[in-house]
Amino acid sequence: MKKVELKDVAPYNAPLHFDMKAMKLHGTDVTGTKQFWMGMSYFLPGGGAEWAYEDNSPTEKVYFVLDGEITVKSKTEELVLKKGDSVFIEPNEGRSMINNTNQIATVLVVISYN
Repeated sequence: MKKVELKDVAPYNAPLHFDMKAMKLHGTDVTGTKQFWMGMSYFLPGGGAEWAYEDNSPTEKVYFVLDGEITVKSKTEELVLKKGDSVFIEPNEGRSMINNTNQIATVLVVISYN
């Protein structure tokens, strides 16, 4: 077992993201996980992630909203995720995200390594 305490996790800059802080909690380089990595993202009001094109993202993703609200868009739909909601993004499915509220959105992120 490997315990991770949030106070010890350093934020990093996630590509194509803005007005947010990302923290990797588990991953090959952090705790040795081999199938997936897990992080927590804090999106400020107006913060989000630009469109990630289908061919740029061959991984599976799950976003689980711990607090606040985040809007996730694909080519065909737009979902508003609130506290306790989650969404699965298939490999090579494009998406963008935006926090359209005046409160911070906290999102748990789980992404496969392919």
